[in-house]
Amino acid sequence: MIIKRNIIFALESRKKNGVVVMDNMPIRMRVVYGGQRIDFSTGYRIDASKWDSEKQRVKNGCTNKLKQSASEINADLLMYYTDIQNIFKEFEVQNINPSPEELKESFANRYKQPETEQQIIEEKPKILFNAAFDEFIKECGNQNSWGNATYEKFKAVRNHLKEYDNHPNFEKLDDNWFSDYMNYLRKLDMRNNTIEKQINYLKWFLRWSVKKGYNENMSFDSYKPKLKNAPKKVIFLTWKELNQLRDFAIPETKKYLERVRDVFLFCCFTGLRHSDVYNLKRSDVKDNHIEITTIKTADNLIIELNIHSKTIVNKYKDVAFEDDKALPVISNQKMNDYLKELAELAEINEPVRETYYKGNQRIDEVMPKYALLGTHAARRTFICNALSLGIPPQVVMKWTGHHDYKAMKPYIDIADDIKVSAMDKFNQL
Repeated sequence: MIIKRNIIFALESRKKNGVVVMDNMPIRMRVVYGGQRIDFSTGYRIDASKWDSEKQRVKNGCTNKLKQSASEINADLLMYYTDIQNIFKEFEVQNINPSPEELKESFANRYKQPETEQQIIEEKPKILFNAAFDEFIKECGNQNSWGNATYEKFKAVRNHLKEYDNHPNFEKLDDNWFSDYMNYLRKLDMRNNTIEKQINYLKWFLRWSVKKGYNENMSFDSYKPKLKNAPKKVIFLTWKELNQLRDFAIPETKKYLERVRDVFLFCCFTGLRHSDVYNLKRSDVKDNHIEITTIKTADNLIIELNIHSKTIVNKYKDVAFEDDKALPVISNQKMNDYLKELAELAEINEPVRETYYKGNQRIDEVMPKYALLGTHAARRTFICNALSLGIPPQVVMKWTGHHDYKAMKPYIDIADDIKVSAMDKFNQL
């Protein structure tokens, strides 16, 4: 038999003093079948502004009050969806139309320990910390389609843990352990924001280990160190610098920089990340736009071509590249090196002050802009210059794939040209 059902993830509406509360709302899984409706708690909460009701998932890049990430929450929602589907299939094989109570019991049994838990604990050795970490990387990497950059981040976490404590276990990770570990990271001359990321990545793994039943020590949840941090500088090219780079006459001995410049400029006029322009195929390029599914977030984007981006595409339309790529894109690391070289030759050397902290020590470094340029500066250049032209943020977000207006705020804050133009309108009254 086939049991028709509908599985819906939605936010549970709650009122306070007669007003619907829109923050920290519980995420529920509703199962509808055979005229029955059953609600399951997922154990997660999220603000309404961070929930995509169409996709029935947390918006990419968002976190909740417990600092649980969208990728972590969405992975578990997918797991719940898969489990409830498998339960229905088991009933279908047995030709049974389950009652709501039977469905609830079957689902609950997948997430509770057996009655003989104590015996199992005594007979079966606990999973080792390092083995659990390997399982975490494999499982979450597959579920969330991690890119190489994410795997590298967790590889670094694993290496730091190994250097600090070659035989870690869940039981000893209390506040003292975390404080000592943080001091160890400081001795590696890390910036505060880097240390904070290392701690958060470790907490992600520990939250996963609790859900898997490998870890009963929740001390990590209350460990919240206060580290001084300064906002990260947004490095981008102004219109003047962009034209300066574009018009620069590359010396005959440096012609290898021409293709690097073309790819960088293409990103400056489309907002593409390096990973997406690297993956751009000729079939993705249409007459007046490009159609892509982004590598990082799997968003389907349509980005119109302007005269600048179209000129670059047409320049290489008859040149054959490996894997039918549309442009001559090299590796991110190599392109970053060449880009700095190109920008230095083009005298993109405005002094830029970067402020960061190591422990309580504030450090200010002044460097020429070319030394700070990387491929991602092209995406920032596109956003900042689009905003400075007066293009509405919601339109820019359609091109870049940003889901949260909050993510655009740093760019809006630095688009000084917008503020100047807006204030000038008063002079026209």
